[in-house]
Amino acid sequence: SELIKPYLRSKYKSTRVPKSLIFHMSKHSGPVNEIQWCPAREQSHLLLSASMDKTMKVWDAVDTGCCVKTYSCHSSAVRAAQWSSCGKRILSGGFDSMLHLTDVETGKQILSSQNDFRISAMKFHPTESNIFICGGFSPEVKAWDIRTSKVLRVYKAAVQQTLDILFLPEGREFLTSTDAVSWDSADRTIIAWDFQNAAKISNQIFHERYTCPSLTLHPRENVFVAQTNGNYMALFSAQRPYRINKKKRYEGHKVEGFAVGCEFSPDGTLLVTGSSDGKVFFYNYHTARIIRTLSAHKEASVSAVFHPVLPSLLATCDWAGEIKIWQ
Repeated sequence: SELIKPYLRSKYKSTRVPKSLIFHMSKHSGPVNEIQWCPAREQSHLLLSASMDKTMKVWDAVDTGCCVKTYSCHSSAVRAAQWSSCGKRILSGGFDSMLHLTDVETGKQILSSQNDFRISAMKFHPTESNIFICGGFSPEVKAWDIRTSKVLRVYKAAVQQTLDILFLPEGREFLTSTDAVSWDSADRTIIAWDFQNAAKISNQIFHERYTCPSLTLHPRENVFVAQTNGNYMALFSAQRPYRINKKKRYEGHKVEGFAVGCEFSPDGTLLVTGSSDGKVFFYNYHTARIIRTLSAHKEASVSAVFHPVLPSLLATCDWAGEIKIWQ
């Protein structure tokens, strides 16, 4: 993309809150579960979307707003999809319990494997590009190696479902958020794991009686945020013992049972989240105050992601299957 080229060699400038709509993209016939900019900087004009309509799409979301390719390898809803770090492959998992690794250019499957549960969350390891973790409608979370198409390790938790997975810096530890909330106990909502030996490090991280549909890591500080079904985001230390910051709480948006994603801007100054009423909220990370709200969608806005290279470019998606690009 000619628009991205001038920014590739320069340091990321500060993020402003986007105000105007650039593209309105609506080719999905079902809710969009997830969107992600391509992490390979030279290919970062490409945006990946995963939908309940059983497809994934790749869009030129910087220059044209057009759908470049549609992938229909799943027979049921695609709940999770991730770019590989090189930007040449897409890892996906869905309610058909299938795992696919797809070549972006040819659309062919490099790996196809039947999992023994429906998949709702997947993440590539931050330093080992051939390894990923997947979780879903099962008490187990699994680490896979794409070179062998085999399970490397199984992490066993006494829960019903894994909602999200977050690797901590360097990838030696990771977190899972689960739906294990009961009236007598609020432990196990967020579990910390040792990646290598599959040991549980802690399940006493979050004590409120809310599930956390998404987790996100700060790009510069050793902290992470958990989106909660209590209509607020909680801030935690990303180092043991992963203490909650009781002085900061990001509230004002609505979650209401949707898997609403949240994310930091690349410079770490803003925290952005969707909302079940279709709005997008921008918070000042340091003060936890709402800077601005964007009336982005008519249906629940489930994801909002800042572009990794172009300052202040934002993609949002909703439960009606629409994707919008803002600047």
